[in-house]
Amino acid sequence: MTNLMTDTTKNQSIDISSFGPISLVVIQPTSFCNLDCDYCYLPDRHLKNRLSIDLIEPIFKAILTSPFLGNYVDICWHAGEPLAVPVSFYQEVFKQIEIASQKYNTQQIPICHSIQTNGTLINQAWCDLFKEHNICVGISIDGPDFLHDIHRKTRTGLGSHASVMRGINYLQKNDLYFNIIAVINQDSLDYPDEIFQFFWDNGILDVAFNMEETEGINQTSSLDKAGTEQRYQAFMRRFWDLTVQTNDQLKVREFESICGLICDDRRLKKTDMNHPFMIVNIDHKGNFSTFDPELLSIKTEPYGDFILGNVLTDTFESVCHSEKFLNIYRDMAAGVNLCRENCQYFGVCGGGAGSNKYWENGSFNSAQTNACRYRIQIVTDIVLNALEQSFNLSNS
Repeated sequence: MTNLMTDTTKNQSIDISSFGPISLVVIQPTSFCNLDCDYCYLPDRHLKNRLSIDLIEPIFKAILTSPFLGNYVDICWHAGEPLAVPVSFYQEVFKQIEIASQKYNTQQIPICHSIQTNGTLINQAWCDLFKEHNICVGISIDGPDFLHDIHRKTRTGLGSHASVMRGINYLQKNDLYFNIIAVINQDSLDYPDEIFQFFWDNGILDVAFNMEETEGINQTSSLDKAGTEQRYQAFMRRFWDLTVQTNDQLKVREFESICGLICDDRRLKKTDMNHPFMIVNIDHKGNFSTFDPELLSIKTEPYGDFILGNVLTDTFESVCHSEKFLNIYRDMAAGVNLCRENCQYFGVCGGGAGSNKYWENGSFNSAQTNACRYRIQIVTDIVLNALEQSFNLSNS
């Protein structure tokens, strides 16, 4: 990782010129979610807090005047159910963004918008908004109803699958492109064929898998159960075989990422989740953090909360010399160095995510996690083995 410091101490000056560039800003329009998924990490999803329209200008002033700004910025509305606020909220938000852009976007940096939603509230009015503002849509759905409805329930305990599919049908009728995120948990592992067939039959062709993680208020993962690793390997291997048969029509983020790095002979030195201010996370009060979005709403024993400042009083760069930031940064950098020195998968991982390290190992200053094993190492082995077989290299 470029210019990461492992000996940062209190009051020490640091060089922040390598921080950023900001590529993703996660903004929390509301902390509330209309679902109550049992593996969710968010602690305040029952609270109906809403972002004030008055915060839009200071938020975009902070982004567009930051020295960490790059050549573009993606704004993702997330960290609660973003459609739990009305369409009219976003109509006013986009008016205010346009006003703020005219004042502060002096370099005409492209601003793209996306929404990560559970999909249950999508209707024609939302589709009209997505079209009008060219908003990319990500849907959370865990496969067929008998798997999805085990964990993704309404606040009255009902399954949400039918509502999500109604939302997906709206997107498809409006020719709106979308991708999906499916959480793999213990219940998923015996059903790779059923999950694949569900996606294929419903025209869902852009898929990402998140594993059920131990993080936030989800203190344990069903994937921690003994014997899971072998079942996870079998699941991913079978999904690879099925995906290959589609002749590149169905894409799986995890396979695409590893294939891209291998085939282009590229290697990672860092990730957006362990390098400062590549990701900025802003909550409904205007509080901001960097690194993993999962850290924004969380308090931990060694680090406290991860709120570094507020857009009303602080700039992103002004918090980089605070004791809180230096403490987090020191451990995050040391953990990445541990990965670099000890893990043969570092080049396809870049040092992992601090949130996984903290919740699995107790500190950012640590290395391998189950998330590394499942998300990177197992997938890399499957892809490498398949590529070697395709080139008859397996026994050479």
